[in-house]
Amino acid sequence: MLRLSKRPATSALVASSYRALHATARRKRELFDPNNVERATDEVDVCIVGGGPAGLSAAIRLKQLEQERGREVRVVVLEKGGEAGSHILSGAVIEPRALNELLPDWASHPSHPLTQPALSTSMRFFTQKYSFPIPHPPQMSHKGNYIVSLSRVTAWLASIAEELGVEIYPGFAGAGLVYSHDGKGVLGVRTNEVGLDREGRMKDTFEPGMEFRAKVTLLAEGAHGSLSKEAIRRFKLREGRDPQTYGIGIKEVWRVDPSKHQPGFVLHTMGWPLDWKTYGGGWVYHMDEGLVSMGLVIGLDYANPYMSPYREFQRMKHHPYFRDLLSGNATRIAYGARSLNEGGLQSVPKLNFPGGALIGCSAGFVNVAKIKGTHNAMKSGMLAAETAFDAISSSDASENEENPTDMSKYDDALRNSWVHEDLYEVRNLRPSFNTPLGIWGGIAYSGLDSLILKGRTPWTFRNTSGKSDAAHTKPARECKPIEYPPYEPPLSTDLLTSVALTGTNHAEDQPVHLRVRKYISPNSAGAEGSQRTDAVTEEKFIEGKEVRREHVKVNVGEYAGLLGRACPAQVYEYVEDEASVEENPDSEGWGGKKLVINSQNCIHCKLCDIKVPTQDITWTVPEGGGGPKYTIT
Repeated sequence: MLRLSKRPATSALVASSYRALHATARRKRELFDPNNVERATDEVDVCIVGGGPAGLSAAIRLKQLEQERGREVRVVVLEKGGEAGSHILSGAVIEPRALNELLPDWASHPSHPLTQPALSTSMRFFTQKYSFPIPHPPQMSHKGNYIVSLSRVTAWLASIAEELGVEIYPGFAGAGLVYSHDGKGVLGVRTNEVGLDREGRMKDTFEPGMEFRAKVTLLAEGAHGSLSKEAIRRFKLREGRDPQTYGIGIKEVWRVDPSKHQPGFVLHTMGWPLDWKTYGGGWVYHMDEGLVSMGLVIGLDYANPYMSPYREFQRMKHHPYFRDLLSGNATRIAYGARSLNEGGLQSVPKLNFPGGALIGCSAGFVNVAKIKGTHNAMKSGMLAAETAFDAISSSDASENEENPTDMSKYDDALRNSWVHEDLYEVRNLRPSFNTPLGIWGGIAYSGLDSLILKGRTPWTFRNTSGKSDAAHTKPARECKPIEYPPYEPPLSTDLLTSVALTGTNHAEDQPVHLRVRKYISPNSAGAEGSQRTDAVTEEKFIEGKEVRREHVKVNVGEYAGLLGRACPAQVYEYVEDEASVEENPDSEGWGGKKLVINSQNCIHCKLCDIKVPTQDITWTVPEGGGGPKYTIT
């Protein structure tokens, strides 16, 4: 049912931007006032934010239950990308366990993209000029797995979901949660406004955001999603859990010379180009159709602010192994980057909140030892769907639309599933690298645990310090600048040449979705609510030239402008600022530098929100449909 509503927005929602179908009377560049806007409202049974593997698995399972039990459910998937799969990036070698459960006959689908089984696996330790084989953990055995483009897999799952009756809306970004009157439950999602200019004024094309009022809201945004962060903080879902930790994955896809292609071959690397203090590793996956996926994952707890993940990956390709692989008739056809969860079981938050739940990488189910998370993400979506279906089918769910649906049984279902077993066995591997054992001790412990102990230990390594990835960054004065070699096109290229391969585009005359923002609360944007609070509170923050000036002062003065190197899309630049604060009180700069945000370059990797030492960058959704246009990643 579509209806119009006029509701006062809370300060948490005021800070968001929305997307809509409904058009109001045209206005001439008036400043948008979210407290005085008429919105279209649509009522659904389940609203899923994010059309990735987890969200689509949940949607498909809901429609399967509809057929099995004879109760109709309306399922809507909001996807901020312009098409299903266009914002999906992963290695990827996927374990089909969840897919086998969700779609037992998937192999009979003529258009399925799982066409290249993994046939052989190797692991090598790299030095600058050499590499030698090393044993790989049994979890890295890829027998029965498939080398895929996860973007293609997602597009395929979307087509199946639509055939079952799921409503998928590409280009609609979930920008705010709709709360009950007492603020203690979620009743749906609000999409972002369209047609605001850079100053927040309404253009002729303005359309206000739309509310999807749902009995159950499932957040499937991927790692460090903006609504997931909000829900985690507001409902204190991380209390008693460790902070989430992340890595940044930089990826390219090449069409290699036929003589170099080994279909089904999987390689993982350790060592160079990373130093012994930095957690990370590389991969090479020989896909179908003569394609090779390759990349580098670096833990975002790295200490040296002079590090550039992009330059580390480009340097990696200068190794003789890659020079040989990419010689002859080889062409790079894709590039991308995305943050991924690395915290493991200890960092999985409470999964349910009044009216909804976290699924997939919004919660963080990556098995770091396997370097896989898709199977767990899909299964979590299926379990949440089953809980949601039972909840909305009960008589209690329909008594009062202001009474948020109880999704607590989802936590129990996941704890009793093979997802929990999968993560429990490897729970100590990644955290072992942040103990007094150090990197080498972590390698030794991980080998012992994965090969012999297999998680059967009475201890669990915890992040007792509560340090986030950002807090691991050392001041520049304590670190040595890194000298990177010159690019060697086409083997290695400058960053903007790579970004062009992503197809990224954002309308330039829209509010910048990367906000320099200081929160006035115990919680910070990046901590995801790991600190304790006494009650549900509205999020309050300040923006403006003082906040930007302080950002520049600390990030340039103490951390050598980290974001200028860390961002894999050249979004952030600290440029010369001729005006001083004394000469111009309105100056946003400090020490002759000011921050420029090239938001149109953003590939939605979320690194800035996670890694900036001052934790004053908040990633919010841009106008729906903006961002990368991945097709083979």
